[in-house]
Amino acid sequence: MKLAPGCYECLRRLISQAAELATDDTSLKQSAIKKAMKILDDEFYGSQLSIVIATKIHKVVREVTHNPDPYRAMKEREMTLAGELYPELRSRYKDDLRDCLQLAAAANAIDFFREPGSIKEDIREPVSFVVDDSEQFEAKLKDAGKVLYLADNAGELYFDLPLVKWMNQFAQVIYVVKPSPVQNDLTLEDVRRSGLEGEFGKVITTGIASPGIVFSLASARFKREFESADLIFAKGMGHYEALSELSPEGKFFYCLKAKCQPVADSLGVPVNSYVAMLQ
Repeated sequence: MKLAPGCYECLRRLISQAAELATDDTSLKQSAIKKAMKILDDEFYGSQLSIVIATKIHKVVREVTHNPDPYRAMKEREMTLAGELYPELRSRYKDDLRDCLQLAAAANAIDFFREPGSIKEDIREPVSFVVDDSEQFEAKLKDAGKVLYLADNAGELYFDLPLVKWMNQFAQVIYVVKPSPVQNDLTLEDVRRSGLEGEFGKVITTGIASPGIVFSLASARFKREFESADLIFAKGMGHYEALSELSPEGKFFYCLKAKCQPVADSLGVPVNSYVAMLQ
């Protein structure tokens, strides 16, 4: 998905947020914002992807502030919140594909631009998919050998697990996370700290600390797994922004909440809609 005019303001907000979280040193903060804004202004052109710009922004903020994980405290709060909510919500959903999908999608309400209280309210709301290709996905899953599950925000791992286990009945599911911190995305270290690594089975990383996937920077191992997978289960907007640039092959399944107008417009749904789309 290419940049839309509205992406500029979102990326500008991201710069301010990342710098604010990264340091209390005013001088370092101002320096990080200045360098990141130059990246934004230089890179903001029609054929660019917002996740590529965001990756560069986060990199420079980490380097200038000497903080390798500005979102650490935010992620810990989100994981605590999700861990507390999960038992309550799990009891509402049956152990079938549609319900496991809805449970996984509910946690995609997690958003680093929003307060925990409003996130908690949204996660508790019933999920209804505006686009629902779950039946087609289930049919493909039963003929698949390998599925790559591209994870999104750190707190979502609890809500992803029932779906991963359900899919494991039919195919090998590889859970894919980030190798090191970027935004509030789930990392391998986060999975290990949660104590759930063994529950997920095989867990690998993309090889690059980027929102979504910047394929030119991804690891050779990830690219091999991606090419050989029968299905790609893509959680969240960042993965949609990356994969929607590729030719539709009938193997990309998007599970997300469309939290911004450009992504909603690209998907052809209202803002804040939930989507379970096969492409």
